[in-house]
Amino acid sequence: MNILVFSWRGPRHPHAGGAEYVTQKHAKAWVKAGHDVTLFTSHFRGAKIKETIDDVQVIRKGSEVFGVQIAAFTWYLVGKHKQFDLVIDQFHGIPFFTPLYVRTRKLAFIHEVAKEVWKYNPWPKPFNLLPYIVGTFFEPFIFKVIYKKIQFMTVSESTKVDLSGWSIPKRNITVIHNGMDSTYALKKMPEKSIKKTVTYLGALSEDKGVFDTVYAFSEIIRKDEDWQLWIVGKSSVDIDRRLKELVNNLNIKNKVKLWGFVSDKRKFELLAQSSYLINPSIREGWGLVNIEANSVGVPVIGYNVPGMRDSVIDGKTGVLVESGNYRLIAENVLKLFKDQSVYETYSANCRKWAAKFSWEKSTKESLDLIESL
Repeated sequence: MNILVFSWRGPRHPHAGGAEYVTQKHAKAWVKAGHDVTLFTSHFRGAKIKETIDDVQVIRKGSEVFGVQIAAFTWYLVGKHKQFDLVIDQFHGIPFFTPLYVRTRKLAFIHEVAKEVWKYNPWPKPFNLLPYIVGTFFEPFIFKVIYKKIQFMTVSESTKVDLSGWSIPKRNITVIHNGMDSTYALKKMPEKSIKKTVTYLGALSEDKGVFDTVYAFSEIIRKDEDWQLWIVGKSSVDIDRRLKELVNNLNIKNKVKLWGFVSDKRKFELLAQSSYLINPSIREGWGLVNIEANSVGVPVIGYNVPGMRDSVIDGKTGVLVESGNYRLIAENVLKLFKDQSVYETYSANCRKWAAKFSWEKSTKESLDLIESL
């Protein structure tokens, strides 16, 4: 089968995140199963227009801010390409509107609906109100009118609930949880850091909760100074500046380490040395970083929001608190760590939970889905 995947960002894009990583995992597995996969995605400075990655042909045209959707439409209708048997429309805020022009089989792949995330778009004030208002108004319309009859693949029950709330029939929604990459499993678990450590892992952005992490940490060390915060992940120049200003203003600079982007191996080493992962994201599709932390026995403290409540078992593999209340995050970090036997029970639960997820299982399920369409 010839499969075409439309994706906002693709492999090697400097801003690629979890959704793009997961898409490539599935595409690679489909190729291994004998299918031919082409990934059409946005171009970025210095990137090749065409290249093959993991036996997936990657084509890059158009900018990531809506330009790729126009480029995809034009290329699909008038460009020179093979005949495709299945087109996968990967949502990330703005979809590719494939029901309007693709006549072959279609599958929409989405991690999360945007909803309140529109508010955190990177446009400068007051211009950021435009995508917020337009996105908030048009997103439900897109699902209810344009995608109502399309099959969906998603990563969590939370997203399934959101989709069904916007008129997508439940029978058209298949939930396939993200896998856990065992490639970087640590042969020898490193010792915990000498200092008690909370870690933030992921893109450094407002909607992912990096600022709430810092505020929560400032509350932690007000009551116990023997803690440190590790912040691990990619950042924009603006977020990096604001983050450093906040750390300085709170007078906690000597307690915070900004690691920046690290390799997968280093990521798991840092997680294994941590006491907790803090994840105050306002919304997740699934929360892959939570499972990664759990795989090395590290509990997660975060907000009780979609995606988080799917990947974190509240009271067993972590603690979920009221969204926006970073003081409750701090309170639970200190509370859980007081009783070492309770902490060790959480840690054991984490490993058992993470062991349930694998890319072999996830990609087998997605392969069964695309071959059944």
